[in-house]
Amino acid sequence: MVIILMGVSGAGKTRIGKRLAAELGWSFYEGDDYHPQSNVEKMSQGIALTDADRAPWLDALHELIGELLAQDESAVLACSALKRAYRERLSYGHDGVRLVYLYGSYELIRQRLKERRGHFMKADLLASQFEALEAPDVSEGVLTIDVSQSPQQIVEAIKRELTG
Repeated sequence: MVIILMGVSGAGKTRIGKRLAAELGWSFYEGDDYHPQSNVEKMSQGIALTDADRAPWLDALHELIGELLAQDESAVLACSALKRAYRERLSYGHDGVRLVYLYGSYELIRQRLKERRGHFMKADLLASQFEALEAPDVSEGVLTIDVSQSPQQIVEAIKRELTG
């Protein structure tokens, strides 16, 4: 199984993902590591990414997911997956992918981003992420978790719902 933790920047995908993967004994993959350098440069300059910018990144993650599943390796992947089309692109043709939407209020997420150091994603881009976000609906079968809880509560809820 590959669990994709999705949500806007600052929702806690990496923090929760690393903790969840460690507790499950699975590998963790940071989706941001698969962005082309041109995307990183744009975001570092405060320029929001377009769908065209995201296409090679989504393709790389789709390939990674396929490789993991083919090797029967369980993993946790942190990836914003803001739009339904992105989520469909990531999981297309792959059984064993489960999505978890980490959501929180704009104010909570903005405060987290302001406190974060050493990341190329700037707090100024948060509005563009919320604008691009197509929150999953019930038909997508996505587990939705409120990030105002403690990291351990979030991890426990994910484990309970997805891994039994």
